[in-house]
Amino acid sequence: MARVVVGARLILGIVFVVFGLNGFLHFLPQPAMPAEAGAFFGALARSRYMLPLLFATQLVGGTLALTGIFVPFALVLLAPVIVNILLFHLFLDPAGIGPGLLVALCALVLAWHHRRSFRGLFA
Repeated sequence: MARVVVGARLILGIVFVVFGLNGFLHFLPQPAMPAEAGAFFGALARSRYMLPLLFATQLVGGTLALTGIFVPFALVLLAPVIVNILLFHLFLDPAGIGPGLLVALCALVLAWHHRRSFRGLFA
């Protein structure tokens, strides 16, 4: 089980560090999206604050997960991002949901492993 937890933490960390950095450095090409998905993403970009906030959150949460420092805090930071990734793909771009399911699964494994840290949230 320890290897599964470490693997989930590393996958989650790497994915969010890479995509967080890509948001600022643009080293990965933007995939083609359906029209509605492109319109939504364009609206986020036009706000001029939402995408930098999203990418910074991904970078901070991913770095914390990758290093193993404050992993429960990283999960709290990344949870709304993961939910939005899943909902974005569910409603606007179903073909691209695979990576979102992977990070959601990794986050669930880590949340279960660190469940004692979240006990106060559910008291």
